[in-house]
Amino acid sequence: MNSSYQQLVSNLEYLNLKQMITHLNDTIDFSTKNELSLVDTLMKLTNYEIDVREKTMINSMVKVGAFPHRKEINEFNFDFQPTINKQQILDFLSLRFIEDKQNIIFMGTSGVGKTHLATSIGIAAAKKRTSTYFIKCNELILNLKKAKLENRLESRLKHYGKYKLLIIDEIGYLPIDKEDAKLFFQLIDLRYEKKSTILTTNISFKEWDAVFQDSKLANAILDRVL
Repeated sequence: MNSSYQQLVSNLEYLNLKQMITHLNDTIDFSTKNELSLVDTLMKLTNYEIDVREKTMINSMVKVGAFPHRKEINEFNFDFQPTINKQQILDFLSLRFIEDKQNIIFMGTSGVGKTHLATSIGIAAAKKRTSTYFIKCNELILNLKKAKLENRLESRLKHYGKYKLLIIDEIGYLPIDKEDAKLFFQLIDLRYEKKSTILTTNISFKEWDAVFQDSKLANAILDRVL
């Protein structure tokens, strides 16, 4: 090894460019054999570093999303649910709705794939570096109640309000009293026309009055979601 090569390796180590170090010899050999220009050689070498960092970033974004599972759209059986518009779901996966700050509501009985579809869209968003978070409705309510008791409700609302895509799963599976409904409304109102939210529910809109135990509040929530 010559001194310039050793210095190059030392420089790469100092810059913490591990992939470039790993692929340095192969890239030099390939460049020499194929008579690549300096620019093409550097591009090939830096691509190794970028590819790994991109994969690490994507995995980190997906992990932060707190998804219940890693089921993506290619695992969804559209034949099992023929009433679902596959093209519409694929359009959701384009994330156009996030750019337009629109919301999605998946409504249906248990077992039809609402959570799977919501999660698939969420993972697709996270992979595009869109800040995404998944949470069950009951857990969300409990966290907001706790924050209120500890006089930090505003900061907790801001926490859930910051995500470009928030997925709230299983609305209506457990009752929500009036005070809790007010907390839920505050979050929905905070995100209104600013960020996108995906909701999954097993109840029709007509039944939301009973779930939130306050018709005016239920209508206000629906108005902002729809």
